[in-house]
Amino acid sequence: MLTQTTTRVLEPSDLDAALAVLGREPVANAFVASRVHVAGLDPWRLGGEMWGWYEDGMLQSLCYAGANLVPICATQRAVRGFADRARRGGRRCSSIVGPAESTAQLWRLLEPSWGPAREVRAHQPLMVTDRLPADIAPDPFVRRIRKDEMETIMPACVAMFTEEVGVSPMAGDGGLLYQARVAELVGAGRSFARLDQNGKVVFKAEIGAATAQACQIQGVWVAPEYRGQGVAAPGMAAVLRYALADVAPVASLYVNDFNTAARAAYRRVGFQEVGAFMSVLF
Repeated sequence: MLTQTTTRVLEPSDLDAALAVLGREPVANAFVASRVHVAGLDPWRLGGEMWGWYEDGMLQSLCYAGANLVPICATQRAVRGFADRARRGGRRCSSIVGPAESTAQLWRLLEPSWGPAREVRAHQPLMVTDRLPADIAPDPFVRRIRKDEMETIMPACVAMFTEEVGVSPMAGDGGLLYQARVAELVGAGRSFARLDQNGKVVFKAEIGAATAQACQIQGVWVAPEYRGQGVAAPGMAAVLRYALADVAPVASLYVNDFNTAARAAYRRVGFQEVGAFMSVLF
C-alpha cells in the first residue's frame, strides 16, 4: 500500500496538531514546546518556521527551523524530508540540535552541502529528575536575579556561553539578541545566582524552557575561582527546588559527555540519564 507523504511550513491554524506532536515527548521537546506555547506558529513571533511531516494527511513529525534546526519526534522518513527542505533553503541556523539519533541522521544528509561543522557533539546525555535530593541541602544564598541586576548577571552569562559554545554571544549584532534573551529570563523570574560579598556571581543557572509538563535547566556555570569547592551541587539543588515548586513537575537538562565534573554534580542532585542529545555547531 502506498503512503502519501509531504512536508510543509505549518500555519497558526495547525497549532493544536503541532502541540499534540510536541506532547508525545514532553521532556525532550521542552525547548521547542515552550516557545510554541508562548508564540504559537507565526514565524515572526516564533523566531523561525515550524516544518511538518505528514503521512496520509496526518501530522507525524516536526522540525523547528530558526536559529537552531531541531528535529522533533522525527521518523527516518521525516528526517529525509526535512533534510531535503533544509538543503534547498541553504543553511540559516547556527546549530542543529535534538535527540541524538534523528539529529545524527539529519547531519549525515546535510553535511555534504552544509559542512564542515565547527564542532560536532555527538553524545550529550539528557538527564531528568522529579524530586529534590535527600542528602544535599539547597544553597540558601542562591536566589532569583532581579531586573535591576542585569549588569551583574550579564558578564557571567557571556562567560558561560563563550566557554560552552566556543564563540562569544556578543559577536555579530553586538549581543543584542543574547542580552534580550537574558533579560527575558530575568523578567520571567527564571534566572538564578549566588553572589559573593562583592556582588560577583559565584554560581548561576536558568530555567530556560518551561511547559506545564517539564522544564529545562540551562546555563549552569561556576566562577573559575570557585570550581572544585562543592558549589555546583547545592546550587543546582536550589534551582531545582524553585523549578519543581514553581514551574513544572519534571526538570531536565543535557550536558556534554566530556564534562565529567558537571555530570557528577547533576547525579549527586538526583538527575538520571534517560537519553541523549546531539549538537552540530557552525
